[in-house]
Amino acid sequence: MFEFDSLREIWGTMRKNKLRTFLTGFSVAWGIFMLIVLLAAGNGLSNGIAYNFRDIGQNAVFTYGRYTTLPWKGMQAGRPIQYTGEDVRDLPELLPEISLISGTNYRSDTLAFGKEFMSGGVNGVYPAYNRIQYLPVPAGQGRFINELDMRLKRKVIVLSPRMAQVLFRDSVKPLGQVVRFGGLNFRVVGIYKEENPNNQAPAYIPFSTSQALYADGDKVGEIDFTLHGVNSKDALTAFEKKYRGVMARRHHFAPDDNNAIGYYSSGEDFLMWRGLTGGVELFVWIVGIGTLMAGIVGVSNIMLISVRERTREFGIRKALGAKPVSILQLVVIESVLVTALFGYIGMLSGIGLSELVNYVMEAAHLSATSDAGAGGSTTVFRNPTVSLGIALAATGVLVVAGVLAGYFPARKAIRIPAIEAIREE
Repeated sequence: MFEFDSLREIWGTMRKNKLRTFLTGFSVAWGIFMLIVLLAAGNGLSNGIAYNFRDIGQNAVFTYGRYTTLPWKGMQAGRPIQYTGEDVRDLPELLPEISLISGTNYRSDTLAFGKEFMSGGVNGVYPAYNRIQYLPVPAGQGRFINELDMRLKRKVIVLSPRMAQVLFRDSVKPLGQVVRFGGLNFRVVGIYKEENPNNQAPAYIPFSTSQALYADGDKVGEIDFTLHGVNSKDALTAFEKKYRGVMARRHHFAPDDNNAIGYYSSGEDFLMWRGLTGGVELFVWIVGIGTLMAGIVGVSNIMLISVRERTREFGIRKALGAKPVSILQLVVIESVLVTALFGYIGMLSGIGLSELVNYVMEAAHLSATSDAGAGGSTTVFRNPTVSLGIALAATGVLVVAGVLAGYFPARKAIRIPAIEAIREE
């Protein structure tokens, strides 16, 4: 059984060989520290890219009619392409890849409440729009447009934070109030979340209400939708070609006339950035594991030197009656203590640095978004931290490496006859 006296002996050996102990520990601490810092940097890049796509679906498409540039079946170039409500209703059946869909009509006018007024835009949208273009309504801030609003063509409106701030200055709660837009009254049913309150984000009303009030008929300015099962660049390209073909047949323009409709897919950008971050993460893991291996090699070399230096000591211990297993136990436990202690220090240092960087970045972000002159809140680096499980696993690997690095040469040394070990120089 291992006794307390053995710990004191190990501690004495470590104090006697300060340089060796420090070099062993530094190899462990530095390997863990660099691995955690590199992984945190890779996570920060991935989190930043994902954050930039928070406002739109990762596989959302935004499309609108433009002008033809090619003649088609006797029709001249330059014709406007006008989407209709029938397109919105039929597309999910014609294109099964479409999940959520919304038509959008935009209008700009004056918003007013009491003596306060401002210029702003209003989008007529379907209820699914806030899941296509991420528009969360926080608890206590009402709701978004729903199906009943659409069916009854209700005159309700969901305001942006800036609109609520400008129109309701005198501590009046916006929810339930009636605002005027272009001379027509709308009841406020919600205020959606927008991190930058100083932009020109629009308000939202039911699409059916927009059509009825503004004599839009069946016209649709923009069709937005999300896709499911379209997860590769080739699949996205094939779907765009399929979509353009469907629209070409419905609106009578050349299928290869790419100017006839505007088309933007967030999925292509997301896949591009995900590929980039995937490459960066792979590179980080390669470098990090290389750093960890360098630490393991450093521990191994130093432990080999340590056992070599102590071969004479092992011989004397055996000559005095010490059992080989007790000698081996001392070496292994010393290796465990050194690698575990310095591994813990390296792990704490790496996590501490990543958390400090994250804190500074969050403080700077809050300062920027609270600044009246701040722009958008996009970033390419966010929350550069690493999970505790990975940090502990890496530390465990180095500890095991340290144990093995001490165990095998020590086992070889104690097999040498005592008299030969004492004569070893």
